[in-house]
Amino acid sequence: MAKPTIVTRAGWGADETIREAGDPTYTDKINAVFVHHTDTAAVYDCKDSASIVRWVYTYHVKSNKWRDVGYNFLVDKCGTIFEGRYGGMDLPIIGAHTYGFNTRSTGIAVLGSFPDDKGAATAISTSMLGSVAAVAAWKLGMYGVAPNPSTKTATLVEGASDSPPFVLNKTYSFLPISGHRDGFATACPGINLYNKLPTIRAYAAGPVAAPTLTVSPTYTKGAATVSWATSTPTAVIKGFEVLVDGKPVATVSRSTRSAAITVAAGKHSVQIRATHINGKTSLSAAASVTGDVTKPTFPTPLDVRLRGGTLSSTSIPVALTWKAADNASLKSVAATAPRAASFGPTVTSWGTTAKPASAVTYTLKATDAAGNYLTTSVSRTAVITQETSATRSGTWATKKSTSYLGGASYSSATKNAALTWTFTGRSVAWVVSRAATSGQAYVYVDGVKITTVDLKSSTTLYRQAIWTKTWSTSAKHTVKIVVVGTSGRPTVTTDGIAYVK
Repeated sequence: MAKPTIVTRAGWGADETIREAGDPTYTDKINAVFVHHTDTAAVYDCKDSASIVRWVYTYHVKSNKWRDVGYNFLVDKCGTIFEGRYGGMDLPIIGAHTYGFNTRSTGIAVLGSFPDDKGAATAISTSMLGSVAAVAAWKLGMYGVAPNPSTKTATLVEGASDSPPFVLNKTYSFLPISGHRDGFATACPGINLYNKLPTIRAYAAGPVAAPTLTVSPTYTKGAATVSWATSTPTAVIKGFEVLVDGKPVATVSRSTRSAAITVAAGKHSVQIRATHINGKTSLSAAASVTGDVTKPTFPTPLDVRLRGGTLSSTSIPVALTWKAADNASLKSVAATAPRAASFGPTVTSWGTTAKPASAVTYTLKATDAAGNYLTTSVSRTAVITQETSATRSGTWATKKSTSYLGGASYSSATKNAALTWTFTGRSVAWVVSRAATSGQAYVYVDGVKITTVDLKSSTTLYRQAIWTKTWSTSAKHTVKIVVVGTSGRPTVTTDGIAYVK
C-alpha cells in the first residue's frame, strides 16, 4: 500500500520538549480508523494549518495533561496530512482519541468544525476526504484490513469502565473506518463530516473512478495530447498509464492529467489505466486517434467550365469543378487563387467569374484533418465571340443597345434561320437576351441536335448564358442555333457565345 505524503512533526514545528519523555505505547496491529474533528475555527487559511496543529498539540499536552497530541494524524481542508503522535508513523502507536477504543485503532482528525447544529461549518473538499481515505487505507492496509466491507468486521475491546453504553473488556464490532461518535458518546466528528464516511470508505477501498479522456487532435501526423479527469481524489491514486492499442506508452504521476503520445499511421485506440494506492486498477472508455501522414488527393482533377448567368465585357460566369479525397478524413478545400474562398470537404464546385480573354490560374488547396495538404492548379482563358463571328443563314437583323455585348445583337423571327460558330475549346455557353415574347431555338453541337432552348422570361434579361456544354479536353467544335419559329413569339435574340480555351 502506497504511503501518502505526510508533513512530519519537524515539518509542522512540534516542540518536542513539551511532550512526555520516552517512547510512546504501541499496540500489535490496527483494526480500525476513527475519524475526528478538532472543533477549532470553522474558517481558516490552509497556510495557517501548521499553527493550528501546534495549537492542538499544546492544548492536548498542557490543558488535557496528555502525554502528546491525541491524534495519530491530522488533515486540513486542503488535504495536507500532518503527523500526529510521536513514535513513528509506520508503527501502531496507541493514541488518545477514542477513549476506550484507542488500542488497535488509529485516530485521524480533520482541522475545523462540522457541527450537528446550524453553526459555522468548515467546507468539506474532495481533497480533504481523499487524504483522510489515503491515511486510512495505508494504515489498514498494513494489516490486511479491507476499508469498506458491507458489515462491521473490525473488532475492538473496550478499555474504559466509564464509557456507556460500552462495557469494559467487552468486544465490539465496528466498520473499519468509523467516526468518533461510533465509539464514544460525542457529537464528533460533526454530522457534516460523519455523513461523508461512506465516501471516505469508498475512496479508501478503490478502485479509482474510471477516467474520462479526450485526445487532441483526433487526427494527427504523429503527435497528440491525451487529457483525462477522474472524480477520485489524487491522494488515493498511485498513478496513471496511457495505453495505445492496449499497450502502455506512458506512465505518469498521480497528480498528472495529461500526457503526450506519438502514434503511427492508422487508427488507434487510446485508454487511461488508473492505479489506486492499494493496487486496484480501472480503465477508461476508449477514445480514437488516427495517425495520418498521407496527403489528400484530387480523384477528379480541377477543371473550369462555363455556367449560367449574366455576362459583361469584364466578367464571364465560370464554375470550378473538382473532387477531393483523403485516406483518413478530409477537412476542407480552399481556393487560394485567383481569390480566396473556403469550402467544406464535400463541396465539389465553386461558381465564380473570369475576365474575358485573360489567362487565369485557379488554385485549390485540400487539407485533411491531420494537417496534410495538397495544392492543384489549372490555367484557363475564357473568351467571348460576338454574334458577328457566326455563319448566318436565313434573315437576321442587327439590334443596337448598350444592354448588348459590344452594343449590338442579332435578332430573328424567321423559322429555320440559323447561326453557326466554330471554336476550339473545352466549354461553351450560348449568350442571349430574354423577354416575355422570346421564342425557342434548337441547339446543334458538331452537327447533332442536342436540345431545344426556350428563351421566354417574365422579366427582360440581357447577356444571359442560357445553355452550356463542357468536354473533358479542348477540341474544335461547332455550335449551331436554329430559330424554331414558336407560334406567337418566334423571335430569338443572341449576343454570341462564350467558350473556355
